[in-house]
Amino acid sequence: MAGLAYRRDMDEVRQRLTLWWQGGDLGRPALHLYAPRPEPAEAVPAMPEPPGWTGHYSTRDFDYRVNLALRECLGTYYLAEAVPCVLPDLAPNCLALYLGCRGVEMPDTVWCEPCMDSPAEARFEYDPANFYWDFTLRLAREQLRLGAGKFLTGFPDLIEGLDTLAAMRGTEPLLVDLTERPDWVRWCLRQITDRYFHYYDILYDLIRDEVGGSHFWAWAPGRMAKFQCDFSAMISPDMFGEYMVPVLREMCERVAHSMFHWDGPGALGHHDHLLSIPRLSMLQWTPGAGVEPVDHPRWWPLYHKTVEAGKKVFVNAASLDSLLAMKREFGDELKQFLIAMWVASPEQAAEVMRIAEV
Repeated sequence: MAGLAYRRDMDEVRQRLTLWWQGGDLGRPALHLYAPRPEPAEAVPAMPEPPGWTGHYSTRDFDYRVNLALRECLGTYYLAEAVPCVLPDLAPNCLALYLGCRGVEMPDTVWCEPCMDSPAEARFEYDPANFYWDFTLRLAREQLRLGAGKFLTGFPDLIEGLDTLAAMRGTEPLLVDLTERPDWVRWCLRQITDRYFHYYDILYDLIRDEVGGSHFWAWAPGRMAKFQCDFSAMISPDMFGEYMVPVLREMCERVAHSMFHWDGPGALGHHDHLLSIPRLSMLQWTPGAGVEPVDHPRWWPLYHKTVEAGKKVFVNAASLDSLLAMKREFGDELKQFLIAMWVASPEQAAEVMRIAEV
């Protein structure tokens, strides 16, 4: 094992996170703490932004994407269990791009244009020459080469299941398909899961660190994955249980550690289904816009229920006051949380770690 130039104590971070993922006791929650670094970790000159640049997902200029990655971690201290990591991300649904969607670039996001006008057009072949897949591999390899010994490279935001099928088919047509051609939907989900792991396995073999750990929104020993189903906000719990739970159950069995990105009040009705998945490790609740933030007491009953079911909880804390409030509420249960937080300095991070002790 070895440390990283941007995280000298990375060996100890790996040891703590391995203990935490395996059910051990850190004496506090796991913490992703970030602080601004007044002087950059090293000098990496910025390239001029290309004309028409839309944001961090863009594929318009490969060299500029590499330069962005090299500068991404320079201005941040990574503290507690936070890990310096860059991603070869191309969209908030890279698998749909690999399977035939065209990415429509917009400011700070990419929309996946549906590529399946009718069920008869359903195709899920692995295409090694796909532009987006080739771009991902080239970018990941450059990030790994140039970042060796400095930072890690993580998984792009692959996405799976109904979210990927909705990106390929279109949301409204898929809602009709669920009723009119359920067997076709199940067949598509089978193909998507198989293709997902074809890409995932290639990427894992490429990006895993020297201890076999990987980073998919968080570092874990072995095969780590983030799963989701934002489409679930538009379907009933029964339909979620019928179509998506079998997908998630299988996918969780095929990795070592996993989190589910549980997004928005419309997905609350699926909580029991998520807790029923034996190998799902952690829920990351994201309330969405226009409602109380993730550290608000409104959501605390969800967190109690999640921990009592043997799952971990990943949340953000907006301030030291909210962290203290969660400590009072959850007590020993707080050790099952992964809490992300921005702080003013390494000294404040040390204070946060002390205060978080349970």
